Amino acid sequence: MRIGLDGGCYRHVEWSCPCTSSPPPASFSLCRFCIPLLLASLPAMAAGEEIAPALQDSWGDFWLFRFFVNAAGYASIVVPGFLLIQYFKRRNYLETGRGICFPVIKSCVFGSEVKSVHQDDGSLPPRAEPTESSTARQVCRLLVCAVGLQASYLTWGVLQERVMTKTYGTTETDPGEKFKDSQFLVFMNRILAFTVAGMYCALTKQPRHGAPMYKYSFASLSNILSSWCQYEALKYISFPTQVLAKASKVIPVMMMGKLVSRKSYEYWEYLTAALISVGVSMFLLSSAPNRTVSTVTTFSGIVLLAGYIIFDSFTSNWQDALFTYKMSPVQMMFGVNVFSCLFTVGSLLEQGALLESLRFMARHSEFTAHAVLLSVCSACGQLFIFYTINQFGAAVFTIIMTLRQAFAILLSCLIYGHTVTVVGGLGIAVVFMALFLRVYARSRMKKRSKKLPPGETPVQKV
Repeated sequence: MRIGLDGGCYRHVEWSCPCTSSPPPASFSLCRFCIPLLLASLPAMAAGEEIAPALQDSWGDFWLFRFFVNAAGYASIVVPGFLLIQYFKRRNYLETGRGICFPVIKSCVFGSEVKSVHQDDGSLPPRAEPTESSTARQVCRLLVCAVGLQASYLTWGVLQERVMTKTYGTTETDPGEKFKDSQFLVFMNRILAFTVAGMYCALTKQPRHGAPMYKYSFASLSNILSSWCQYEALKYISFPTQVLAKASKVIPVMMMGKLVSRKSYEYWEYLTAALISVGVSMFLLSSAPNRTVSTVTTFSGIVLLAGYIIFDSFTSNWQDALFTYKMSPVQMMFGVNVFSCLFTVGSLLEQGALLESLRFMARHSEFTAHAVLLSVCSACGQLFIFYTINQFGAAVFTIIMTLRQAFAILLSCLIYGHTVTVVGGLGIAVVFMALFLRVYARSRMKKRSKKLPPGETPVQKV
């Protein structure tokens, strides 16, 4: 299992499934059932797609054009960097290099340590086990963690929808203007996360860093693109739809693990994946008849959500490989955000968008407050994530964040007036019931596996 963090780091925990060489056709057919069910809802949403007139002011505001422009900006940094890395490797710079730049080049291109065989050799801090004498203190800590996570990410979600969907500077004579550059918001989040992670690493003891710095750039690039897709999708779909899409990310992850990595899953995992797909499909199909600009689920939004899931899945898998080096999650957060700041600020400067976004901030002080608070909530939320997992484990953290998703949907409907039909509400209930069932089943399986002799499996995996 991977715990996602908005600042670009995934905390790897011990829930995983072993690999098999040939999955049985019967179980695979159940897994294949989930994706077609979700895809069945697309034709109704794609037909008659509407885009707000404000989003059609010019071709330059179209999301696909902006995506390629941003990608070109990243390529202008990635390509020269790739050529330099290949140059140093071909010259065998590690053996022949000298001079004042040698330590920097060695750290960026070659690293300073070999990979560790096990991840639990000190790279990650051990989880603190509660004692009977400190039960009251543990309850207080749990409440602090729960309130901190809920406050940080509920505020983050409300502000995210406010910034991307509403206008600023509206008066009786002026309709106001919308902020359109999602990349600038990604930059704001990453620069603060970089600062927080850097200060944390400087003030606390961390494992000796050994990974080549350039390897963080892959996870950084995919993390930037996934965050950009997430922000951009809110221009075309409602926030509740986006939250449910994130909750259903387990489906493509299982499909990818089955097809590519030959991972095996237990029967209850297929059942919960099927329930999630049913619930999401109920919600999406129930929203199709009420077609308004603010709540319509458009085909563009579906494509952007698919991009978010694809890039986010790559980020987590790449960071899993990076964790084989000795490093802490905060070091991962710092390394990824170093490159995230470099990529985003470089692309913004090349497009001239950085100055334009700063002018927008100068014109609208309310937007400035929202953007800064958005970044603060994201950075604080990540620190609460680290502390919660370290103190109480991933199961407690997952329950808190699942509740946060439900509260986020409720808040969005109350504040921004999204309408949810009875069928859509039932779909939401099915999704969260399946998520809690996954948490419960995983915890039970973990307890049973500890009681069994080594080499035995509690249930058959398929």
